[in-house]
Amino acid sequence: MTRRSLRSTALLLATVPWAALIVVALLVMVLLAALLLVGCTVGPDYRRPQVAVPPDFRGLATDTPGGAESLGDIAWWKIFQDETLQSLIRTALAENYDLRIAAARILEARAQVTIVRSAQFPDVSASASAPYVSLPGDRAPLQSRETFSPLGTFDLVWELDLWGRLRRATEAARAQLLASEDVQRFVVTTLVSDVATAYFQLRELDLELEISRRTLTTRQEAVRLVTLRYQGGVAALIDLRQAEVLLYTAAATIPDVMRRIEQTENLISVLLGRNPAAVPRGRPLLQQFSGPIVPPGLPATLLERRPDVRQAEDELAAATARIGVAKAEYFPKVSLISSAGVGGTLITGSWFGPTGLLAIGPQVSVPIFNMGRVGAGVDSAVAQAQAALARYQQTIQQAFRDVSDALVEHRKRREARIEQQALVNSLTDAARLANVRYRGGVTSYLEVLDTERQLFDAELQLAQFERDELLAVVRLYRALGGGWTAS
Repeated sequence: MTRRSLRSTALLLATVPWAALIVVALLVMVLLAALLLVGCTVGPDYRRPQVAVPPDFRGLATDTPGGAESLGDIAWWKIFQDETLQSLIRTALAENYDLRIAAARILEARAQVTIVRSAQFPDVSASASAPYVSLPGDRAPLQSRETFSPLGTFDLVWELDLWGRLRRATEAARAQLLASEDVQRFVVTTLVSDVATAYFQLRELDLELEISRRTLTTRQEAVRLVTLRYQGGVAALIDLRQAEVLLYTAAATIPDVMRRIEQTENLISVLLGRNPAAVPRGRPLLQQFSGPIVPPGLPATLLERRPDVRQAEDELAAATARIGVAKAEYFPKVSLISSAGVGGTLITGSWFGPTGLLAIGPQVSVPIFNMGRVGAGVDSAVAQAQAALARYQQTIQQAFRDVSDALVEHRKRREARIEQQALVNSLTDAARLANVRYRGGVTSYLEVLDTERQLFDAELQLAQFERDELLAVVRLYRALGGGWTAS
């Protein structure tokens, strides 16, 4: 490029009519604002559907106090008071990978809102070009040997949202953002309950291991005593073999319980976002929860508390907005296209310009024939909204069922645990009497064998019943949507 070309380019840029362009742009914006004010929004507006809400939860005990207070409104650290369990839950909320994935999806949904909403505003871009052509050799008199054509423009494209298509699309994107946030809340609720469930299962297995080891020690002592009686000619060989059966039964239980303990620790480690490792212990199983259960509250409040119900409603709102997006395809699309710039041409040493450029005008696209594509799009959007409505109603029914199931489970688990405790007490006394009768020579060792076997099984079942009663509280807390509002 020659020095003369550079000076000409500088002169060209200095003569841009910026004031005129600004005035024209302001006038265009005022005109477009007036057009937008008279625009309408097609498609239905979202309204929460009417759902049949029961007056109370089924399975609620008759002596449960009423009121709007709910177990689901209590912070999880007030429900699970074991300090070690609280530390595990906090670690899981900070490190769990499912929760990280949910958080990343929220960021993605927020970006999608910005992307969709940007279509409502003008798209302004700038471009510049400066092609230089030099043709060597002899040319005809009218054919140039050197050409330099700089050009700079500002381009504007703005689709006028006269029918609300873009606004409906933004509305749908925002509803999807809310749905992704509800997904994260659901993951939090699930994570809190999963960690608590696995921890209670671990503590119950610890109790089973303790019972098995205590029983093993007792039966080792029994085998020693029966062996002495057999060697002294007081007991028969069958008594020794029956005592050994009890011993080996308890001994075989210990490895299986230890296997389940280690596998449960691995599960908790993964929930905490860690590699499999040992898990610290806190309070014993029977000290994990005490006191009366707070009532579940009013059924109507469940619709606002359960994250999965809120997610289903947000997805229904998004599907409703997409009906408007589909219906807007029936109407013409009006866009404003504008371009402003300046340029010039240098031909074989002679400068032509500068030349200003200002172009503005509407662009209208009217659907005439598309083989039913637009109508099919509307039908598809309506069908998706109907499916979303059915999912919303189904989720509500499932929520009421979850609470009712958890209520009756907790009540019946408690009753079963009380009866099992009475059974253990009776078998403990029966085993004591059987041993006294055997040592006194009143009965055979078969009676001791039977009562000891029943007692061992009953003690293990009692530990499981105590665990199940705690897990019923966890399931009720989760069914009520507890855990995420206080995290």
